[in-house]
Amino acid sequence: MGKLIVEQTVQPDALLLGRRTYEIFAAHWPRVTDPGDPIAAKLNSVRKYVVSRTLNKADWNNSSLISQDAAAHIARLKEKSGGDIQVAGSGNLIQTLLKHDLIDEFRLWIFPVMVGPGKRLFGDGTTPGALRVVDTKVSSTGVVIHRYERAGRLEYGSFEVDVAGSSSELWSR
Repeated sequence: MGKLIVEQTVQPDALLLGRRTYEIFAAHWPRVTDPGDPIAAKLNSVRKYVVSRTLNKADWNNSSLISQDAAAHIARLKEKSGGDIQVAGSGNLIQTLLKHDLIDEFRLWIFPVMVGPGKRLFGDGTTPGALRVVDTKVSSTGVVIHRYERAGRLEYGSFEVDVAGSSSELWSR
């Protein structure tokens, strides 16, 4: 899992962070100065866009603050970026991105634990759409890591059962 975390962290050309994730990262990563640490090297140098209505400034190296009309600003970033923009954490920001259909790929890490109620990933306002599995890995600790790409419009089907057929015919189809 550690190898995959490093691979995914060093990949993007820019990071898009919500306020809470930015504050957590900015309080820790600038203090990690070992040039041999690939995660610290990437996070401390990569271009960072911070979406917040409450922050007044974003001082961490290469950080820019997006405080108004985040969806339009991010849509423009996607158009001119030419590279990968990755979101880490940032649950509230993810909801905004989903509402405005601004996510091209999902990397979902499913941990084998139950922690009770929490925030829904695909909450109210999510634009329906189909996803295609690109890759799935399972770590030695049982974490299932899925990578999905957008696959166009959602096509609705039916679970209607052909009542004319017998139950053995239904199971053999």
